[in-house]
Amino acid sequence: MKISRTIPALVISVLMLSMLTACGGKEQAETTKAAEETTAAETEESETSAQDGAIDISEAPVPEAEADNSRSAAANAKLPDTPTPDYADEANWAYLEDDEDFDTDVFFVCPTVFGGDEDIYNMSLDDEESKASFLGATNMEKGIYDDKSRFFAPYYRQAGLNVYELSMEEQEPYLQFAYEDISKAFDYYLEHYNEGRPIILAGFSQGADLCIRLLKDKFADEKLQEQLVACYAIGWRVTEEELEAYPQLKFAEGETDTGVIIAFNSEAENISDSLMIPEGMKSLCINPLNWRTDSTPADKSENLGACFTDYDGNITEEIKGLTGAYIDTERGSLKVPDVTPEDYPAGLYIFEDGIYHLYDYQFFYRNLEENVSTRIAAYLGEASLEDAA
Repeated sequence: MKISRTIPALVISVLMLSMLTACGGKEQAETTKAAEETTAAETEESETSAQDGAIDISEAPVPEAEADNSRSAAANAKLPDTPTPDYADEANWAYLEDDEDFDTDVFFVCPTVFGGDEDIYNMSLDDEESKASFLGATNMEKGIYDDKSRFFAPYYRQAGLNVYELSMEEQEPYLQFAYEDISKAFDYYLEHYNEGRPIILAGFSQGADLCIRLLKDKFADEKLQEQLVACYAIGWRVTEEELEAYPQLKFAEGETDTGVIIAFNSEAENISDSLMIPEGMKSLCINPLNWRTDSTPADKSENLGACFTDYDGNITEEIKGLTGAYIDTERGSLKVPDVTPEDYPAGLYIFEDGIYHLYDYQFFYRNLEENVSTRIAAYLGEASLEDAA
């Protein structure tokens, strides 16, 4: 669906993220609903893009007819005519912690903060306001990963929220454009900073999607596979078909396995369709409370702490035992039974209430933080045993 606006309502929706995540509760629900009413008043539908025949371009192999459609979408895409970022320039990194004395590195890919406009689908790195939001969104998650690791996070020309209004075919050129920046940043990081250290890939939402693309594109290399502690791809889908097409992709089976993908998508019990897991599709999922991949429920007493953070990375509210969770084995989603959409609204117009995408890492912050340390210790322990042998 193509949208025209008097002012960028998508950007207003994105800015609501900082309000939503500053604290959890009914006040944020009221604030969000007011913002959504404003957005609706400013938004008019000008035309509808055909959705029939949309494909999941992340899965392989791609039939020739669908490949032709993807090429056609790429030819019609309105991509920025701007130079590729020079990652030798430190200004193109939100974080470049090359002077920290840790054994492990985190390569982090920021989620979507850019709203986009009618003819602008990728963020410009000259957009200082969006870059400030980019840094803020990175800070909101950084505390999960950086306790025992150096932290690297490149700025990149990410796809805007408006890209997700398009069919999957039409989305792909803009996401691939964003990925090309991440690919170049990762190559530069490997050549100039990594020096053989173990690597954690981490991303949320679009950032998770791009981390999975990194795994597909680069980690067929056995040396890189050996360096991978884990890939935390929170808030995006990973399918069995992708694992079959890319043998280097391995999904987590427990709390301590390494070289694996950790992914889940949080939603209310009544949800059967979402942007992340469309109806009829099934994703792989691991429960971040009990680290199981079956439907065994985890009680909220297993939740070490939901943390709501601000753009400086400060925890503004922490709630121990906020909610339990269990895996819906039909969808491969993470059902979150002990919170309500009234208290934790979807926050963005592209989601219906009951889709807890914005809270994926916040609801399970302390469990994720603990698990990062657990997997690093497991990886280093395995490496020590191999060295001794």
